[in-house]
Formats: sequence, C-alpha cells, structure tokens
Amino acid sequence: MIETRLLQYFLAVAEEQSITRAAEYLHISQPTLSKQMMDLEENLGRQLFIRGRKKVTLTEDGAFLRGRAQEIISLMDKTESAFRENEQSISGDVHIGCGEYRSTFSIMQLIHSIQEEYPDIRFHFFSSNADAIIERLDKGLLDMGFLLSPEISPRYDYKKLPLREAWGILMRKDSPLAGKETISFEELTGLPLIMPSQASNSGHLAESFAEAMTEPDIVSTYNLIYNAGLMVEAGIGYALCIDELINTAGSHPLTFRPLSPTLYSDVYLFTKKYQVFSKAAKLFLNRLEKNVLSARSASCSKGHPET
Repeated sequence: MIETRLLQYFLAVAEEQSITRAAEYLHISQPTLSKQMMDLEENLGRQLFIRGRKKVTLTEDGAFLRGRAQEIISLMDKTESAFRENEQSISGDVHIGCGEYRSTFSIMQLIHSIQEEYPDIRFHFFSSNADAIIERLDKGLLDMGFLLSPEISPRYDYKKLPLREAWGILMRKDSPLAGKETISFEELTGLPLIMPSQASNSGHLAESFAEAMTEPDIVSTYNLIYNAGLMVEAGIGYALCIDELINTAGSHPLTFRPLSPTLYSDVYLFTKKYQVFSKAAKLFLNRLEKNVLSARSASCSKGHPET
C-alpha cells in the first residue's frame, strides 16, 4: 500500500523535474528523497523516472502514476475538508462539473447568494465534456455534475432542471450561409463540420443528424467552445454549438445561426447513487431544489408541461 506522503513526494519530483529541487521544496534531504523514490519504484515494480544529468523525466508508467496520484491527493484533500467543517457554521468545498451552458447562469446566481450568506463555502468548477465529468464523478472527485440530455445509467441519480440550450451553427460572417436567419440540417450536407465531443451523449442530437445526413463530414471535434471558435475563424469548418457562448456582436468575425427546426437539449443534475455529501454540498443541493427545481414545478402547475 502506497502512503499518501510518498505520492506527494513523487508529485513534487515530477513537478520540479529534479530530486534536489524537490527535496528543497519538501524540506527533506536529497539522499532521503532519492531513496524514497527508489523504494517506490521497487514496490511498484516499475521504473518511474529517467534520471538524466540535469533533470529527471517521467517514464510512461511515471506519467500514469502522476495522473492517479493527483486524483488521490485531490480526493484526500476533499475528504479532509469535509471533516474540518465547523459544527456551528457551514463551510467547506463543493466540487461541480459542468459543460459550457449559458442557462446555468441561474446556478451561478444561486452560488453568489449562498456565498454571501456562507462566505466560508468555496465552489470549484471543472469545465469539460460529459465523458470527463462522468469519469470524475465515478472517482469521487466531483460532488455533482450538470450535463445535457444524459444517457440513463443505474450508477447515478439525476433530475431534469428547468433549463435548456438551443443548438446552432457558428460560422464566419463571410460564409454563404451567414445571410440566412436559420440553418437546416440539409444545408449542412457536404460542409466541413466541427462537432462537440459530447454529442455522442446527446441521443436526440445524433439522431437529428442521422435522419438528415447519411454521413456528416466531421473534420474536427472540440470539448470547449473557445478553441472551436478559433477553428471556425481559421476556416477549418462550421461548428455545431450552443447559442450565446461566444459574443459575435460588432466587429467579431464570426456569427451564430440557430438550427431549423429548433433543436434543444435539456440540462440535468447528476449525482452518484448513495453518495454521502458534505454539509456545504447538501446546502447547495437544498437551495438548488428550492430555487431552481421548484421553478419547473411552478411552471407545470400553471399548465406549462415540460418539453
């Protein structure tokens, strides 16, 4: 069994690329740290470092361990933070995974109101695609995730939020399609498409493309919109994305056009089944239930069914 202390030592060496500098940072002697790292390699039966004259680099096994060690240390810090919570006042960290959705602005407003009341609660956001968020949820590195139209999994509890996102096409303003108010799927046939990597997790999105195009010409994928915008600006293709994520007003070289017929994705809250939440995470979920999820119930009670 590997001690957490050894993993911290290993990460210091990996970061500094030098056992001498890592030893200085850790306030231990260089021979002691060097022996600790050799013992770690012996215990694992793997070479973790390539020891050069001027620097230390990681082997493939070393790079693998660095990723796992970072996850373990993060999880330990998260656990310790939960135990340090004051019994009289709620404090601690809440870790949230979320894609890039404009509709989650209401969640950010909720966080602001919570922090005004509980200034010792800290929120940490991990922004990525659905696959990366699910992976971190599985490992316990996130308390919850906000995802679009998820695939059903028995490992998770999920709730549909009264939030949804409209899809469309991001293109250059000099594109022939820029003069149109909306873009149909058929008009995208034969055009180079830049697709979100999480599209596979949005069933209706994939189905809509499959019905309209036999083989979409997908030239690239992305997981965050900023780089997708740069690809479009460089002329690589047309990006399928959510509205309002890039401000295309004024002299910006890009423009956004919604799809027709309109295509929406709903936003869901994802948590692991039987998960034990910290007091801070519980507070956030309770406020979310009261301030966001209740809005959906109120809408339905007035005769506005979910769509």
